[in-house]
Amino acid sequence: MHVIDSHTGGEPTRVILSGGPDLGEGSIEEQAQRLARDHRDFLTAVLAEPRGQPAMVAALLVPPKNHDSATGVIYFDIAAVIGMCGHGTIGLAVTLARLGRISAGEHRIDTRAGQVGITLHDANSVTVRNVESRLVKQGLNVEVPGFGTLSGDVAYGGNWFFIIEPSPVAVDSSNIRKMTDLAVIIRETINAQGPVGPGGEMIDHVIFQQNVPDPAVHSRSFVLCPDDTYDRSPCGTGSSGRLACLAAKGLLEPGVVITHESVIGSRFDLSYQPGAAGGVIPTLRGQAHVMAEATLLFDPADPFRHGIVL
Repeated sequence: MHVIDSHTGGEPTRVILSGGPDLGEGSIEEQAQRLARDHRDFLTAVLAEPRGQPAMVAALLVPPKNHDSATGVIYFDIAAVIGMCGHGTIGLAVTLARLGRISAGEHRIDTRAGQVGITLHDANSVTVRNVESRLVKQGLNVEVPGFGTLSGDVAYGGNWFFIIEPSPVAVDSSNIRKMTDLAVIIRETINAQGPVGPGGEMIDHVIFQQNVPDPAVHSRSFVLCPDDTYDRSPCGTGSSGRLACLAAKGLLEPGVVITHESVIGSRFDLSYQPGAAGGVIPTLRGQAHVMAEATLLFDPADPFRHGIVL
């Protein structure tokens, strides 16, 4: 299996160029459903230890569905096949450029969530124009032992988010373990109440948001991903959901650029324009760096050929 690894603001992406499973014909949504249903061992083999690591997201290349798209892609982590991945799209663009498949300028990529636009500025800098994002429900309360009633917003940005602002815990790297444990409880509690999306979608990410004293930074966030690890980057789809919330509340005007920071200090520049369906079209700019190119081997005699799954 031929892969190229990159990181976007510290969050790794593994682009799978060849050697993936046969997902058949149909839409990317149909192919993604087959991947999730029939190839669970593939997800863990690629991303779990010893070949991967918990924070890594994979980008499985598939044929594009639109004639003007450079490629199609299905994103997944160890726990789930996801709709869209902002940091992964930045990493994918840099990887495609390294391979000579795209050059500087504008391109399109087909994802499970829909077609997204990218601008490759140079070897490392990419702008992503995400799918239309929206505030779904404002002020949803959840009871958490030890914290009482916490209120947050449900937002869609290519994935499904519960965003709490201000954060009940200081968004600082020293609190990553505490925030992770709390966010897992919050997600489980919300999802126990039933779906949040019109198609039965559940919350897959939780965001703790807070302002920071640095005047150059609008805000900082901690993001819990579906695999119960935290996002090292500012999270592209999470940032998209946040932009939708700010726009819906009248807290940010179209076209105004803000800088958003992750819990480890990496940054995206964000802005939006109004969307056709009443949401927003988010734009995020970040940097990715290629780290490795490798051939993954899966020896039938290897007891951990499907990864270490505890």
